Amino acid sequence: MSMQPVLQDRTVLITGAAGGLGSAAAVACAQAGATVILLGRKVAALNRVYDAVKAEGPEPILYPLDLEGAAPDDYDQLAQAIDDEFGKLDGLLHCAAEFKGLTPLAHTDPADFARAVHVDLTARWWLTQACLPLLAKSDAAAVVCVLDDPARSSGAFWGGYGIAQAGQAAMIAMLQAELGEHGPRISGYCPGPMRTQLRGKAYQANNDLNARAAADYAQACVTLLSSEAAGWRGKIQYAGPESSA
Repeated sequence: MSMQPVLQDRTVLITGAAGGLGSAAAVACAQAGATVILLGRKVAALNRVYDAVKAEGPEPILYPLDLEGAAPDDYDQLAQAIDDEFGKLDGLLHCAAEFKGLTPLAHTDPADFARAVHVDLTARWWLTQACLPLLAKSDAAAVVCVLDDPARSSGAFWGGYGIAQAGQAAMIAMLQAELGEHGPRISGYCPGPMRTQLRGKAYQANNDLNARAAADYAQACVTLLSSEAAGWRGKIQYAGPESSA
């Protein structure tokens, strides 16, 4: 007798769904039985992911939204739409990220700094906060933040992006402590080096021979979203010595 897929009949919202890891994780979640809500700012790119996800599992839902410009009310509207359609939310995977490149803090454009902190930290929290009531309706809800290694990205030149990584690590532990053992599970995931546009802003391709395809890390996202990851409550899982950027 075959085993039931680990995300069977679950609903999972993925931000940055048109990106490298976001799109790979969306396909993996669909293969695991989940109905995936694809959130991103580029409609054409989302449509391509939609086709790939639909070919592997339940028909996904597109939700175009630019995290940079979205306000708390926009996240409340999204949460209401999910509630109206599904009555709950089982998983939230944060893959969207903003990173302009390595720059000394003293020379960082103020708008670039604010944009990185907002997209990589504030927007993630606003969306999580809006979805908490929906997540509470699930019997095994999980929020997973894909982030860079805070120890590495707190070094020189990482700017607002690096500061946001440290903030996310603090948020994961803080929120889980407040929600306790019986609330939604909050965790983080630091993938190994990936061949993505984000990483290309920090490393030259010919010097980045250790980078792997984003799909190599997609299954870990599925596991952290599933009940199999109960032991990762309030923790960050590291896939390797380096992380995603």
